[in-house]
Amino acid sequence: MTQPVQKNTLYVGGLAEEVDEKILHAAFVPFGEIKDVKTPLDQATQKHRSFGFVTFLEREDAVAAMDNMDGAELFGRVLTVNYAFPERIKGGEQGWAAQPIWADADTWFERQQQEEEMQRLQAEQRAAMQAAEKMHREKLAAEKEGEKEEETDTKADPMAAAA
Repeated sequence: MTQPVQKNTLYVGGLAEEVDEKILHAAFVPFGEIKDVKTPLDQATQKHRSFGFVTFLEREDAVAAMDNMDGAELFGRVLTVNYAFPERIKGGEQGWAAQPIWADADTWFERQQQEEEMQRLQAEQRAAMQAAEKMHREKLAAEKEGEKEEETDTKADPMAAAA
């Protein structure tokens, strides 16, 4: 089963070493109000691990940021921007191993709804892209048809073409 997607939080990969949380915040703030910016540190080097997370207050702002910043360049590096997956707890006292199998039963329906919502959003996005492509093809066909009509008109009436 896939993990639910956090629609307000974006994963930002491919960060240059010079990029810190302030720079990441400045790069994404044009798309909307930001709730949080994190760049997890490597424990050994105390430098970020070339990725970070940006959490927006509004889902629409996160979508706009992802659409505009995925593939964009920051400090000479191409960014990868996607929805972030929630962090999983591994082992330990509060980890999955210590929980009974029914511990997440209350959130199962919520996860199902989130997965259905994500599939619905993806279907809407595909439909919108197909509609835009269709409109573009129709526009090109209409422009091509208009050019043919102009050629026919000038051949039929050479005096009109001279005027």
